[in-house]
Amino acid sequence: MKITRDMGIQDVVDTYPELVPVFFKHGLGCLGCAAARFESIEQGANAHGIDVDLLLSDLNKALSQ
Repeated sequence: MKITRDMGIQDVVDTYPELVPVFFKHGLGCLGCAAARFESIEQGANAHGIDVDLLLSDLNKALSQ
């Protein structure tokens, strides 16, 4: 499975808890906040000034290991 920008943050974290450190590394540390329940990865990245393409690249690299 590939992580995409339109996937929900909480859905990804619930399905792949091993990816939490990647979100933290990129500065997306509010994984338990209310917004994470309905925001997509792209929305969360944009809200925090995070490069969504780099985040997705790192998430998918970590997932494939």
